Amino acid sequence: MALQCRNFPLWPPKTSRFPPLSYESAIPSSLSSTSRSISLSKTSSSITSSTPDPISHLTPKQQTIILTRLSDWRESLRTLYEFKSRPDYQPNPVHYNIVLRTLGLARKWDQLRLLWIDMAKEGVFPTNTTYATLIDVFSKAGMVREALLWLKHMKSRGIVPDEVTMSTVLCALKNLGEFDMAVKYFNNWCLGRDGELDFLELDYSSVDVVNPTSFLLSELFKTGCRAPISANDKSQGDLPRKLRLISTYNTLIDLFGKAGRLKEASDTFGAMLDAGVKPDSFTFNTMINICASNGNLDEAEQLFDKMAERGVTPDVITFNVLMTMHGSMGDIKAVLSSYERIRLSGLEPDTVSHRIVLRLLCEKQMVRQVEKVINGILDSGSFVNEESIPIITKMYVDFGLIHRANKFLKKHCSGESKISSRNYAAIIDAYGEKGLWKEAEAVFYGEREIGYRRDIVEYNIMIKAYGLGRQCEKAFSLYETMKRCGVWPDECTFNTLIHMFSVCGLPGKAHYLLNRMRNNGFKPGWQIYSVLMEGYSKKGSFLEAVEVLDEMNNLGVRANEIVYGLLIDMFAELGKFDEALYYLNQMQENGLEPNKVMLTSLIKGYAKSNLLKEAEEVYLQIERIGSEDGGPDTITSNCMLNLYANLGMIMEATHIFDELRRKCKADRASYTIMINLYETLNMLDKATMIFEEFCKLGLDPDVTLVNEIMVCYVAKGDIRGFVDLLKYMLDNKVFPDDMTYSHVFKALKKAGLSYEMMMQLEKSYRDRNQYVQNAILASLFSVYGMHKLALDLCKSYLISDSKLDLVLYNVAIRVFGSAGHVSKAMNLFTKMSDEGIEPDTVTYVNLLFCYGKSDMVAGVRRIHDLVKEGDIGANESLYKALIEAYRDLGRTDLAESAESEMRFVLFSDEESDFEATEIEDPL
Repeated sequence: MALQCRNFPLWPPKTSRFPPLSYESAIPSSLSSTSRSISLSKTSSSITSSTPDPISHLTPKQQTIILTRLSDWRESLRTLYEFKSRPDYQPNPVHYNIVLRTLGLARKWDQLRLLWIDMAKEGVFPTNTTYATLIDVFSKAGMVREALLWLKHMKSRGIVPDEVTMSTVLCALKNLGEFDMAVKYFNNWCLGRDGELDFLELDYSSVDVVNPTSFLLSELFKTGCRAPISANDKSQGDLPRKLRLISTYNTLIDLFGKAGRLKEASDTFGAMLDAGVKPDSFTFNTMINICASNGNLDEAEQLFDKMAERGVTPDVITFNVLMTMHGSMGDIKAVLSSYERIRLSGLEPDTVSHRIVLRLLCEKQMVRQVEKVINGILDSGSFVNEESIPIITKMYVDFGLIHRANKFLKKHCSGESKISSRNYAAIIDAYGEKGLWKEAEAVFYGEREIGYRRDIVEYNIMIKAYGLGRQCEKAFSLYETMKRCGVWPDECTFNTLIHMFSVCGLPGKAHYLLNRMRNNGFKPGWQIYSVLMEGYSKKGSFLEAVEVLDEMNNLGVRANEIVYGLLIDMFAELGKFDEALYYLNQMQENGLEPNKVMLTSLIKGYAKSNLLKEAEEVYLQIERIGSEDGGPDTITSNCMLNLYANLGMIMEATHIFDELRRKCKADRASYTIMINLYETLNMLDKATMIFEEFCKLGLDPDVTLVNEIMVCYVAKGDIRGFVDLLKYMLDNKVFPDDMTYSHVFKALKKAGLSYEMMMQLEKSYRDRNQYVQNAILASLFSVYGMHKLALDLCKSYLISDSKLDLVLYNVAIRVFGSAGHVSKAMNLFTKMSDEGIEPDTVTYVNLLFCYGKSDMVAGVRRIHDLVKEGDIGANESLYKALIEAYRDLGRTDLAESAESEMRFVLFSDEESDFEATEIEDPL
């Protein structure tokens, strides 16, 4: 079926729904005396009225001004034909050029075709400006190849391209990325050989006739008035040409810059200055951008300084280029300085300025500066660009300021905000990546402008957010809903759903979606099959995993090393070595060679079953395969190392460990295995020596490794080494676990901490009371003289707003007293009493310790009197604290008296208890 162009009317009828055209706004003030009251409605009525027609008084220049000011293609076309309807109108190519540009920019190709035909009928010859206009509008519409065919049309009409046309062609080729072709065309033009167009490959056969706009173009080429070729035109094509226009120099400089040809760009800039053509802000902006893009920051700064020397005022784009340049180097201070200089120069930042500075500040997570810029934007009467909204939201979310992110979106993403679905998708992704699916869901289902339509990307990102939040049912429900909303799932939708269900332990549902994916015409690749197989393997469903492989083979999807590796790893992990070796052989039959990863899976399986011989055979095979690239990797070696360690084969384990160290491949797992081995064999000194080597290498320890070394220190009785290890643990942000604290309690007991205080700390730890972990560690560090660390741990809970319990106060009093801050310890006791917390035995023991250290005899005697009077329950810990306090005060007499009293009281209590037991026991 032949394609046809419809003959639309050139201008809307006078009964059109469009409002009347007012010429007054389009005419300069100098013409206002003639046309102040003119409007289209009056113009239309003037045909039948005796009122003088104001259009008839307009000169061709004034008509040109009116056409230039009209941006709507309907008004422009209607106005041209209003002018043409005047009997005294002389056809003017300038008028046609203006309207052709307006129609081309609006992509009204049928109207453009009809106007071109009408132009030929009127005998209006196309000029260089006409062709430059057509080349420009077609290239801006994305039809660059078609646009360049106008050069051939020019040649057939005998028109030689002038500098403006040539510059337009350069722009079109530059935008197409054909930099070499553009340079060749420019050189030919300069030498007068612009008729040589073969290198541009301009052929009508390159026009896709199935495309209606391309068909229209071929129709245009068949028409067009042919102007007579003058002798002057012929001779002009043979003369060398020199550039005169600044716009041409700017185009050339930009062309060379985008092509990465810095020298040619600099030479063109120099030639421009030599020719006496004064550069403008666009020239300098382009040169600065080229220098910055090529890493020549000093030259870029020098060019900026030269702007002022040559009297060229920087514009907003100049500062935007500088901000981009400094931002690429991470110099945020220079970026902010350039941003401030925009206003200091009497300019206002534009959307690009805001976007650049907000992006850089958000990347640095400079929240206060971001909010300052936002307030400045709002104060200027502007608004935050939609491209910046996802970036700002992500900054808040990454910084953990979820509430402020929600508040920001509520303010800038109201129902009337015209934010694209693509940017909404980016906002949802910012929440989804952090597992905040509820917040992402609130954005997805939030209020939108009337008629808003979500695209497939936004649906896919929301499904991904559900997946990261492990909300499988919600994701599947959204998948079912999107079709009812007129949005059909694409390949990404199915891939996301299949991956999500596989990871979440629902491979059956993932398999169902895989079948639906195929039924929808998509062809899944091996990647999605491997995800499904991994989902089955994690559940131990090896039969289903094998079925997936068979399914792949039946559909012609070739399995690769990764797919076979999954099966081998799964069977090896389950101890099914015959099946693992079967698929290893099948893979080799299919032309694929085994790699270290899958052979390591076999070693892991053999090691798990303590099959030493088989593991060693595979290990030797890996050594042969990897002899060229350094032999077995760290993971493989660690598998063998772990097997030897489990079997107690210290010589073999040491050999592999030494090889790892020699090749600098030993990691944390390697050291942990060896430390466990030495500890098991009671080689504690060797274990601690290996750990010290580990620390010197700067490797990151984990809590399991540190706990193993703690066992060695405790077993050796080296409590000081134990405490130093605990400090190392905290310095490296390794957080203690239950095993660590069990070792700490043992160390506290060995240090002689009172029985009552030990009971308090252990019970408080079992109850998981707040700050008790800090209190336990502070007690240990205090006992072993590490007072600064102990004080810091106590201060961490003393400065909090939380209500403290008796245990925390007791520890703090003891720690401050031990550090010599007795007055602070007394203040804590007073604060405790003011809060209504009654002191217990541990409190009095700690107070006696403080009184003894600070020569406060009266305080010791006061507590001693309370014990004698029975107001404080007497026990061994309290008496020992009294005796120790008297000795610290140099009162040996009182210490001996208290010791005698202790023996009498405690012995009497024991006798009473014994007698009571004798009476109660009838047998």
